[in-house]
Amino acid sequence: MAQIFPAGSNAVVRAVIVGGPLALCALVGSLYAIEWSPWATRQYAPISQPVPFSHKHHVGQLGIDCRYCHQGVEKSAYAGIPPTETCMTCHSQLYTDQAMLAPVRQSLAENRPIAWNKVHDLPDFVYFNHSIHVNKGMGCTSCHGRENQMQLVWQDQTLYMSWCLQCHRHPENFIADKSQAVNPQRVAAVDDPAKGATHEERITYARQLVKDYHILSSGVLTDCSTCHR
Repeated sequence: MAQIFPAGSNAVVRAVIVGGPLALCALVGSLYAIEWSPWATRQYAPISQPVPFSHKHHVGQLGIDCRYCHQGVEKSAYAGIPPTETCMTCHSQLYTDQAMLAPVRQSLAENRPIAWNKVHDLPDFVYFNHSIHVNKGMGCTSCHGRENQMQLVWQDQTLYMSWCLQCHRHPENFIADKSQAVNPQRVAAVDDPAKGATHEERITYARQLVKDYHILSSGVLTDCSTCHR
């Protein structure tokens, strides 16, 4: 009887049996890597703006408080974008002829807001309130990173739900004294050596802050309706 399959068929079958699962794993791994890469999350990519506003200069070097520009951060769901009049409080006297500030002067003259590009853009199905976080001891740096060191602002975290849940499940690992919420040098209580010589002492202090600030139990914080309304 003539041979049905060529001589190399066994080798091909072995390659498929071994290589198929490996190729599938490689595909899944590649998709996972892409999903968590800065290309997908938009992390660490400075966002260009109509005016190259430098947080490093204004906050890091001049020491301007976050709330001077973002006035709603302690009492509103939105931190707010400063109106042109806020910029011109200083720039009607300083650097009045700088070319880079032309859009600011034009905005004031035409009474038209500057079209800033959004950096932290949450999906429409996610509800986030700045004021509740700031007043519960979660500082600006927890989400925005060290903006006092950024020339142009970028997204410092993934903003994925799994990232949010890390804090909602264990707020004691991220909380600090709420008086330090807008401090660009803020350090979480568990990492602050001033709060105790040992990790156990610092975590005890952090857990006390959770109680003092009446932060809800993790079961409530991780309920779908907390963020998806």
